[in-house]
Amino acid sequence: MKNSEKKISMAIDLYFSNLSSRKVRNHFRRHLAHNSSHVTVLDWCRKYVLKVQKYVDTLHPELSGEFYADETDIPRGCNTKKKGGDTFWCSVDWDTRYINATLYSPNHQNNIDAKEFMRRIKESKTMPKYIQTDALGLYPKAFSKVFGAGTHKKNETLHLINNHRKTGKHNVRIETVFMKIKDRVDDFRGIKSLWSAPILMAGIVLQHNYIVTQAVLKMLLSHYLEISPPDIKLGAHKKGKPYLLNDGSLFFNISNSHNLCA
Repeated sequence: MKNSEKKISMAIDLYFSNLSSRKVRNHFRRHLAHNSSHVTVLDWCRKYVLKVQKYVDTLHPELSGEFYADETDIPRGCNTKKKGGDTFWCSVDWDTRYINATLYSPNHQNNIDAKEFMRRIKESKTMPKYIQTDALGLYPKAFSKVFGAGTHKKNETLHLINNHRKTGKHNVRIETVFMKIKDRVDDFRGIKSLWSAPILMAGIVLQHNYIVTQAVLKMLLSHYLEISPPDIKLGAHKKGKPYLLNDGSLFFNISNSHNLCA
């Protein structure tokens, strides 16, 4: 293997942690004996995102079923500074902030994409108790097509609509997720090609779901136990709940740590 696993992992982590591919290349140029081009960095990211995504699709995270769905514009190509362009549809679990369903589309908001987005939410690993959306007119029709008209029967998924002009409230958690995603896309200097865009967006989602949460958890535990973060060792029981290996009685409500040890 020409490049070590450590170097490839470092490149992917740096790229999805707010460094452009050229900045990752420059970092290697300053600190490593053998450099890699920015094109190679991007190739690694796309290659291993697809591999990791294939594994992640086999996991079964425990979620609350209380989902908040929304869409946002993603600039691509030459229009990186203009509003509009592609659309990224995203559903977030309220308790864990786990992104359970996404759809990347090169089209503006439309009924076909809204219906496909609802279908992906339905086919995710947890059947939703309810899905809250904003007052965009596409959502009620798409929801009824996928989940039914909504007769409030037992175990039926409900559609809640939050019109912020009437309630004065926003879907804060999903808006926070969108802010992080858009900040990262800005660091990309926009997304250039359509075939690559869904893969890179999937990489951002993977980092959000499986890397950032573990890092924050280890930071908090290190402060609590008065040891350094690298010394924190976590295990996971059969349902995926993480616990301290040296204290099996201490569990954490982070469902997206299924079968992972930090």
